[in-house]
Amino acid sequence: MTAEERDEDFERLLEYLKRERGFDFSGYKRSSLTRRVAKRMQSVHVENFADYQDFLEVHPEEFAALFDTILINVTQFFRDADAWAALRGEHIPRMIARKAPDSPIRVWSAGCASGEEPYSLVIALAEELGIEQFKERVKVYATDMDDHALLEARVASYTEKDLAEVDPGLRERYFESTGGRFVFRQDLRRYVVFGAHDLLTDAPISHLDLLSCRNALMYFNSEAQARILARFHFALRDSGMLFLGRAEMLRSHGSLFAPLDLKARIFTKVENANGRDRLLMLSQADRADTTPALLRRLRVREAAIDAYSCAQLVVDPAGTVILINRAARDLFSLSETDIGKPIQDLRVSYLPVEIRSRLDEVRASRRGTSVRGVTARLPNGETYTLNIQFSPLLDRGPELLGISVSFDDVTRQQRLQEDLAEANQELETAYEELQSTNEELETTNEELQLTIEELETTNEELQSTNEEMETMNEELQSTNEELETINDELRQRSLELDDANTYMHSILASLGVGVAVMDRDLLVKLWSREAEELWGLRETEVVGEPFLSQEIGLPVGRLHEPFRACLDRRSSQEEIVLDAVNRRGKSIRCRATCTPLSGQNGDVRGVVLVMEDWQDPEVAAGG
Repeated sequence: MTAEERDEDFERLLEYLKRERGFDFSGYKRSSLTRRVAKRMQSVHVENFADYQDFLEVHPEEFAALFDTILINVTQFFRDADAWAALRGEHIPRMIARKAPDSPIRVWSAGCASGEEPYSLVIALAEELGIEQFKERVKVYATDMDDHALLEARVASYTEKDLAEVDPGLRERYFESTGGRFVFRQDLRRYVVFGAHDLLTDAPISHLDLLSCRNALMYFNSEAQARILARFHFALRDSGMLFLGRAEMLRSHGSLFAPLDLKARIFTKVENANGRDRLLMLSQADRADTTPALLRRLRVREAAIDAYSCAQLVVDPAGTVILINRAARDLFSLSETDIGKPIQDLRVSYLPVEIRSRLDEVRASRRGTSVRGVTARLPNGETYTLNIQFSPLLDRGPELLGISVSFDDVTRQQRLQEDLAEANQELETAYEELQSTNEELETTNEELQLTIEELETTNEELQSTNEEMETMNEELQSTNEELETINDELRQRSLELDDANTYMHSILASLGVGVAVMDRDLLVKLWSREAEELWGLRETEVVGEPFLSQEIGLPVGRLHEPFRACLDRRSSQEEIVLDAVNRRGKSIRCRATCTPLSGQNGDVRGVVLVMEDWQDPEVAAGG
């Protein structure tokens, strides 16, 4: 199978997961996502993605195991102690000091896994505010995509190993010891609200003072990160804090967040980021270029369109309004708050003319169209005659970025053709000068930004590498924890096996006779110490060897037929007395007793041979 075919199978598998279970992993980094899925495939002995999709269709219980593998839940209390020290010692006190004494404090732990992080936040805030103030003012929201992890978080029961990074004093104040485990105190647990949440698709929790999302962004690609960060910006209050993991830097999102403590990865919301910035970020979420340079270029272009006297609005392929210039806002009594709404929700969609069908026509044909000489009474009370132009906005390829709808006022043209022609000429000249100025500004800006963009590109590459290494580190940590569990189980089984062997050898020793156990091929599996004493061969010399080929003082060839009788179920016990010579060279009479070795299912798995120095009772009596 070629690499291209393998990639196509993988994409089909992701589409299947989204369709069947509602989990959309399209925003995750393909390298780490492929590794996690391949790890699960190895566990069920499936070699390619197409076969694994078939396996999921036949075994629906496999979905839970797959999602547990993909959603790596590696976490701990106060993870990265230096970062938590900075948050607790400096930034939480500063956050509380900025707020009124009785105002509420809202906190969100996004990607909370099994609960260690939100409970760490509870401890930090309770220590700063005091328990009573915490209960009156604080609400902590904790979300994750993994339902199994959320169940563990709600139970809030941890081992002593889980609390290794918790100060003994904090452990005593905030945890109750029960049955060898530590349970987070119930009166504070009720102030943490747990819920399932997808960072890419679900609406964010709003009006937050602190948002903690540590080592989660690094699993997403750059487009998905941009979408999530735009949502985080919306979720935070002005000057709200964002607490990230040590591999997450936000170098390319300076218009939304500024560093408060870069070493601790604590950022603050940029208060002057307006609705236009957020819209530009969200509208570009499906494209790779989300750098500040792009945002600047788009703002320059938007300013140029605002300066254009012709009313214009732009909708995206889904029919959502993404731009309204100043002339359109004035003409149709629109505002910037209408940006982001579906076009059908606005009055302009049917006044002065029904434009939704024209949008569908342009969307289907990728060609412009126009409606000329439309006369209508607009919301400002004036009657206008307009020429309406619908123009597709295409990328460098065939992709449709949006549709521009421009409304050209030709009222005065009908009244005074000459005056309107002169005005249009002046407008065209001004537009050309503006375009020329815009081009000059863009050229200058591109030259100035060239060096910065190169440095930012290098930083992004380093950031991506760092995130990838952190991802692999968490995967290795998860694997190590699994191996430790398996090792503990193997160690326990080894101890049990040693005890069983010791017990078995003690039983054999107490019999006072030589015992040999053979499998169906008559290979020696057990050789007792009394057998060593009788024939002079150690256990290490005999085990694994054919019994009938052993050179001992016993004529082993005569035992072949008794062995076969036991193995073939023709006899439940065979006894034979043989002349033999023991390890000291003394002639003895050896009584050899053969019995079948039965398994749990009643099948014969081998032969048990008991050998003892025997003296005929009649001979002994005569002597």
